[in-house]
Amino acid sequence: MDSRPDILLLMSDQHRGDCLGCAGHPAVQTPHLDGLAAEGVRFPHAYSECPVCVPARRTLMTGRFPARHGVVMNHIPETPLPGPTLPERLTRYGYHTHLCGKLHLTPPRKLHGFMSADWADNPKAAPKVKDGRTVVSDYQRFIAAEGPRVPAFSDAHGLSANTPVARAWHGEERLHFTNWVTDRALDFLDRRDPTAPFFLKVSYLHPHPPCTPPQFYYDRYLGMDFAERPVGNWARLFDEPPRRHPRDPHRIHLPPAAQRQLEAAYYGCINHIDDQINRILMALPRPAETLILYVSDHGEMLGDHQWFRKHVPWEGAARIPFIIRPPESWGIRPGHECPAPVQLADVMPTVLAAAGIDIPETVDGTDLRPAVEGTGAPREFVHGECAQVPTLGSGVHYLTDGRRKYIWFPGAGTEQFFNLEHDPCECHDLAAEPGAAGEVARWRARLAERLNGRPEGFVSSGRLNRLDGPTAFRPFH
Repeated sequence: MDSRPDILLLMSDQHRGDCLGCAGHPAVQTPHLDGLAAEGVRFPHAYSECPVCVPARRTLMTGRFPARHGVVMNHIPETPLPGPTLPERLTRYGYHTHLCGKLHLTPPRKLHGFMSADWADNPKAAPKVKDGRTVVSDYQRFIAAEGPRVPAFSDAHGLSANTPVARAWHGEERLHFTNWVTDRALDFLDRRDPTAPFFLKVSYLHPHPPCTPPQFYYDRYLGMDFAERPVGNWARLFDEPPRRHPRDPHRIHLPPAAQRQLEAAYYGCINHIDDQINRILMALPRPAETLILYVSDHGEMLGDHQWFRKHVPWEGAARIPFIIRPPESWGIRPGHECPAPVQLADVMPTVLAAAGIDIPETVDGTDLRPAVEGTGAPREFVHGECAQVPTLGSGVHYLTDGRRKYIWFPGAGTEQFFNLEHDPCECHDLAAEPGAAGEVARWRARLAERLNGRPEGFVSSGRLNRLDGPTAFRPFH
């Protein structure tokens, strides 16, 4: 019997780093993720290298920074995913590897190193069509067999994929995408190869919009009063809720009732995932010798600074939950928080090292076991970027160590600087404050050093350049 640890990678989509009970959120209930944090380590300063779905997920799969895997926005078409990938290496070295749920890589149904998959990037009924081929997800096959005979049943709630409009799920809870992903994970645990350790990636869509939790979870939060969303002295676009928003907006100011509904549904989706995760935890065949990780690809602005969705460098979108529950054999002190800044590129080297597999030279991330054990930190700060920030006509770069954050918009030639220790909601931009000039200069120089040599021309003679418009991206190797 192979004695290496089983590995369970739990991943959600668009889960803010502050929306955990163990992170001190006043409303959302996540008792089972809190339990993993109590048994392991939570990283409160975890960030997405590119806070949008596709580049973040490519980073997790390859351990490479976005500029090196070739995608720094959501819509660069058909860019091949460079290997080796995390599941490819684990498969090669004897792990039984399986995906349940969202992968969000091209082409659809390519396994990218997994031995098998129950695949669906989302619950949408519309099939993906590429080169004349219709690709129907495994979730849609399930709905066709088990669901009501309603046209496009999984879309019958009437909500689009990036809407702030929220409501309860319209069907039986057993038909919900979150339940389906969990059911498939339990099925894999029943039918896996018992002579090999497993790598199981369980990848949920929610709390990504449309926020449609089962009625129970929506009702749990709908009657609560939530604090007003923070709006920085640099951010205000609306003085009052406008009469209308685009259907899938990036900037929002919702009426109080609509904002409450959005937050209730968003928190309900997280709570629902948390309960479903516990079904998987209770079914683990070797729980004491299973490495468990929980991450999200990016966060959600949720109305902070009158922004919605992602793409942006502020805490709501860029900071993510990151929990590692190691096997008992690691012998760590459980229940502590590691202040080191970490990122999605660290998942692949951490998992491979735990499995006793050499980390490929292509990997940019760092094995986090020393940080988990309290014997080392992976880096001083993290770098994030996105080639296009909607409505701003620019790309963006940011650096943060979790205590300070420097942001630069190359298309506008503007910068921001926040003291996250004193201003965790980023309400006071210090970039132009004389008292912060020295710190701003140091962080600006750090970014210039990080971007020096990039083909986009971000840096000349050691100084940051202003570029016109969104970043015209070219992969940097």
